[in-house]
Amino acid sequence: MDRVVDLDEVAAVLAERTTGWTSAGLEVGRPTWRDARAPWPQPLETDRARVLDPDSVGVVMSGPAETMLSVVLFRGGWADVDFIADLDDAGCLPAPGITSASDFATRMDQWVTRVFGSLSGGR
Repeated sequence: MDRVVDLDEVAAVLAERTTGWTSAGLEVGRPTWRDARAPWPQPLETDRARVLDPDSVGVVMSGPAETMLSVVLFRGGWADVDFIADLDDAGCLPAPGITSASDFATRMDQWVTRVFGSLSGGR
């Protein structure tokens, strides 16, 4: 898999935003990492130091009324984005062509707003 996005930079983006998200009432899980060198099935790790060759980083967030956002970014430049905004509004969001950590940051802000609404202090 090509290395399009620096996943450590993406983890820094997530860390920068976590305080604002939690201040806005969201619960933010620890980032999970997958190691491309690990044997199948590749376990998810929360300790970055245990991952020699990261090929994905993910986070799960939850909010009021059972809202949920799960984002897994792959170093190849795409993400799996699943959400529940309410009982009638759930599914997957398209996320191809992510080119950098800053591109990811912009999209992550959009996904958070899409699922949880406008957050004061969310950055």
